[in-house]
This record gives sequence, C-alpha cells and structure tokens, in this order.
Amino acid sequence: MTTPPRRHHPSERAIAIRYQQRSAEVKALQRQCYALATLRLKAAVQANGTGKGLAVVSDIDETILDNTAVMAHAMTLGEAMDGFETWKLWEREGAPHLLPGAADFFHLADRLGVTIFYVSDRFEENKLATIATLSRLGLPQVHADHVLLFGPPKAERRAAVERDHRVILHLGDTLHDFDGCFADATLEDQHRLAEDHADRFGEDWIVFPNAAHGTWMEAELRPWDAPRRG
Repeated sequence: MTTPPRRHHPSERAIAIRYQQRSAEVKALQRQCYALATLRLKAAVQANGTGKGLAVVSDIDETILDNTAVMAHAMTLGEAMDGFETWKLWEREGAPHLLPGAADFFHLADRLGVTIFYVSDRFEENKLATIATLSRLGLPQVHADHVLLFGPPKAERRAAVERDHRVILHLGDTLHDFDGCFADATLEDQHRLAEDHADRFGEDWIVFPNAAHGTWMEAELRPWDAPRRG
C-alpha cells in the first residue's frame, strides 16, 4: 500500500518560506556557497592554465535566482508548492532577484574564459522568458544553447555538456542537480548516496540551502524518547 503524502500545516510552510526569504542566515549561507565556488573556480583555472575547455553547470532557481516571492504568493492562495500554473506565470512575468554572490561569481567565470551552462527544470515553453530574466539581471553567456530547460532528464543535459567540456563545478539546491542517481531516490537512499559521494561536496559540488523544497518535506520527525520520571 502506498502511504499518502503528509499534509503540511500552513504554519510549516510559512516557517520554511520565512526562513528562506527573510533570514540573514540564508543570505550568509548563499554568500558562503559562492565564496567556496569562487575558490574552486580559480584553482581549477589555474591548474588548467586557462579557462578554455572548462565549464560550470548551475541550476537556476534558489541557486542563482531567489523565487521566494512566488512561494509566499502560492501559500497565500492555498496552492501546493508545485502549482504549475502559478509557477509558469512567474516564469513569464515574475521579478526574481539574484542571490548574493551570484553576479560576481558568474562574471568571474566569464572573464576567466570558463563556459557557463544554466541547467534548470523551468518549462521549455517559457525559455525566452527565462533568458530574458537572466539577461535583465546581467548574467553572462545567456544564450539559447547555454540555457538547458525541462525536457530530457538533468543527467542527460549534463552529459551533453560533458561531451565537449570538462565540468569543474556543479551548483544546485537539490541533490539531483549533481548526479542522476539522486533522481527519484527515496530519502533513505539519498542519505546513503550522499555518504557515497561525500568527497564531492565542497569540491566540485556546491549545495545551496533551500528550506522550502525537497524530498525530506514528507519525512516524519524523530523526537527524543525521553525517560519517564516520577
């Protein structure tokens, strides 16, 4: 028998979105991710002697763009976090802003001659709108063949990049942004796989915080079984 998904109390969603949107800690973590990515980028280019032939593959949402405004909007409407129609409207007409550190990192990669690929599960039908958003925010190398959106699995899109480039960094906020083995894996398997790939995190895999989305949202908490007294 399949266990039905746990229904989230509105206060749970509000706390998750409030942390993601308003906390100084999330902004600090995002800056920290880009600071680490910058160190890894410079080291890889130095070791290679040039940026030629190297690539950075990055997710877009909650890795480059802050979309918490539409999360809060969907919550006020009582919609699910993955309400497609609201999200599609946001892709076309929303006004996300860059995460702190994103602009400096991608412009540095561009100046060093590293190729950038934006790999996201945004809708292909809104590709022109996504390109317009990234361009409006001043990001480099926002060309149609560098913006790879929903269609083939992310693993296939990354493999296409790897045919002609050596990917030195993957940036994302969910584990399937890094390896296809995480796609559709159970939470328990994700923990095991993360342990198997422990040497990649902080090296060529940089994970950004996202308190409002993930397989873990369906997990039951494990409270302390405190000893009874008296």
